[in-house]
Amino acid sequence: MTSTAPFRAWYRPMRARRPEEEHRSATPLELFFDLCFVVAVAQTSEGLHHDVAAGHLGHGLFSYLSVFFAIWWAWVNYTWFASAYDTDDDVYRLTVLVQIAGALILAAGVPRAFAEADFTTITYGYVVMRLAAVVNWLRAVAGDPQRRATALIFALGVAVVQAGWLARLLLPPAWLAPAFVVLVVADLLVPVVGERRGRTTWHPHHIAERYQLFTLIVLGEVVLSTSVAIQRGVDAGNEQLWSLAAAGTVIVFAIWWVYFDRPDPLPPRSVRGALFWGYGHYFVFSSIAAVGAGLAVAVDRDLDAGAVSGRLAGYAVAAPVAVFLLALWALHLRAKRGLVVGLFPAAAALVLVAPWLPMPIDVIAGLLVVLVAVTLVERHRSATRTA
Repeated sequence: MTSTAPFRAWYRPMRARRPEEEHRSATPLELFFDLCFVVAVAQTSEGLHHDVAAGHLGHGLFSYLSVFFAIWWAWVNYTWFASAYDTDDDVYRLTVLVQIAGALILAAGVPRAFAEADFTTITYGYVVMRLAAVVNWLRAVAGDPQRRATALIFALGVAVVQAGWLARLLLPPAWLAPAFVVLVVADLLVPVVGERRGRTTWHPHHIAERYQLFTLIVLGEVVLSTSVAIQRGVDAGNEQLWSLAAAGTVIVFAIWWVYFDRPDPLPPRSVRGALFWGYGHYFVFSSIAAVGAGLAVAVDRDLDAGAVSGRLAGYAVAAPVAVFLLALWALHLRAKRGLVVGLFPAAAALVLVAPWLPMPIDVIAGLLVVLVAVTLVERHRSATRTA
């Protein structure tokens, strides 16, 4: 009898994995996927920094949110698909490597998108990532009869929207922004329609871990900005930057603390709840990465290297911190009880007042320290009451 082991080593039928599977964790391929996305996140954060520092706030925000959507959405789709269908065969690995190549193409187009509003290269990279995902969905169509209709909706929906992104490149400039909004909505609707037709078997603990890992990636951008602040302060002999670097360090520590304070925050099992949780993390990820860009703007301001006022430099940090706090409250805390629930919106409001005060970055850092301290006290009280 001829062995089929070599065949199955490079190709396995793409059947749904069990959502209750034990000891499910991120694979080396998923970690490599995340690592390669660091390049795109770093380029996007740097583009926002330069645009805001040059006084091009509107252009910088639009470019940043647009490019970050492409990064985030490609990552989200790969992550949820892998949670439900990862076969780890050679064909699957090759398609994921194609997606990674698309991410690198996207990253290469970020500087031109910010400098010239030219999204051509970014579009090509995004389409490469998404069409590779279509191949995997077609494999799911063939390998998972129970969810064939769902997989087919995903495959066709993604393919049609990618055709739309390519067609957008041919439109006149006046139509580009409206077409972008329409295509973003269309991209977001594909999982809504597909999951309502039949739920994929994603693993709650695996998804939570993957989102935590991506949170660490964007936190790395803030760490990098803080490190650059220290380096530039040493090189310039500017002692004021040491205070900014210390405040930036406290901010990134506090962001990490409040996000990971509640271990393993699982996505809801309902379709609507899971979509809200998964989509809502766009604001968590993009705001954290924007904090790094804001700290870089504050460094430029202290070195008189930027074209922004002190108040605008303060808001470059305060606004994304406030968005992060509100997003975290909406995703993880809104349904909870206790003092800490209302504390997050209040802290976000106070953070937005900080740029009107002297040394706003230090004030923001202090507010976050108080927030962390109160959450610790509240958690201790809750544990004592339930003991």
